[in-house]
Amino acid sequence: MSSDVRSDVTSPQVTEVGRSVTLGIVRIAYVAESFRPTVNGVAITAMRIAEHLAALGHDPLILAPEPEPGQRYPADAGLGYPVVRIPSLALPLYPGLRVGLPVPRLRTAIAAHHSEIVHLAGPVILGAGGAAAGRGLGLPMVAVYATDMAAYARAYHLGRLGESAAWRHLRRLHNSAGRTLAPSTGTAADLRAKGFARVHVWGRGVDTTRFSPAKRSASWRASLAPGGEVIVGYVGRLAAEKRLDLLADVPRLPGVRLVIVGTGPAEAAARRALPGALFLGQLGGEQLAQAYASLDVFVHSGPHDTFGNTLQEAAASGVPVVAPAAGGPLDLVADGVTGFLVTPADAGALARAVARLAADPVLRVAQGSAGRRAMAGRSWLARCEELVGHYEAVLGRAAAGDRPAARGHLGVMVGAGA
Repeated sequence: MSSDVRSDVTSPQVTEVGRSVTLGIVRIAYVAESFRPTVNGVAITAMRIAEHLAALGHDPLILAPEPEPGQRYPADAGLGYPVVRIPSLALPLYPGLRVGLPVPRLRTAIAAHHSEIVHLAGPVILGAGGAAAGRGLGLPMVAVYATDMAAYARAYHLGRLGESAAWRHLRRLHNSAGRTLAPSTGTAADLRAKGFARVHVWGRGVDTTRFSPAKRSASWRASLAPGGEVIVGYVGRLAAEKRLDLLADVPRLPGVRLVIVGTGPAEAAARRALPGALFLGQLGGEQLAQAYASLDVFVHSGPHDTFGNTLQEAAASGVPVVAPAAGGPLDLVADGVTGFLVTPADAGALARAVARLAADPVLRVAQGSAGRRAMAGRSWLARCEELVGHYEAVLGRAAAGDRPAARGHLGVMVGAGA
């Protein structure tokens, strides 16, 4: 999936107070290609959005893949909204990631929930089944683009045919929905150029209470950099498309310690490419928040991210960010203000940007403070209310006759046009 190892997958309490923009309660069938205990962008977003939808009085139903047999995780019953697990299989090219199967249970569960709209989160396989179920029930749909499958096809050497097939599948799937929500302006432009219709930009939220400069730990820093080295960190999945090999020059910089947080199928390759780095494994909750805040510089190497939640979490933690000038980072990093954007897939450019920050503590503080301020308006509550506005627009247009009428108690909704 498109995003990275981030905050823990337990559901926190919604601490923000806000007013929903909705004209009524919405019953949403939220079809998620990934969900807990998996840790990635689609799974984390599903958790955060569902808990905020429920807190605002809406009625979300999560449909998600069953986890690996025998895997232990907190019961879904304690989440505060219903979860229906769908039979799943492990991906041959990505051990540890399971995909839900488009089985009849999808349609049965959506019908039993009396859903009024279907939300397809990063749809690929399970999402295709969700789309078919939605069409069969005459329900409007919103599809959220989260995974650059064409880039994955390249990263896993599936060739041009694989890349073309990925685009055809995603375009057909997204164009069956009333709206496609792209996570960044760059991704939205790319999708429109590829023939995706009705594309709108909808970003992701960040918890600025959990991720905060106040979590910085002198003892954590001393344990990893006893010589007072500048600590540069990467947080994310260790997968081929993340191009961790591009960080090879960073641990060679004088006075710099590179730390890697996360796990994934490319961990062995990453360890070979980065023999001077410290690998900390997957962190969650307060451990992850402490790790972010205790960094001096955050570095991201993957050139294919459609968004990049880890960049927001690092910025909220008061840490300057170095990332490729492509995709999601273009919206998340103000070059020269909150960090540096560099030429994608250029190891030298990444190392030079890190070296500049490592040599200038005043610049690091200034950029970290600017990044923290930039995250102030990006709460999950704000993003959730934006999402409900997209639901209302699609439901309103459906009621007006552009798409099949929504069922249930919501009635005619008033929303913005496409």
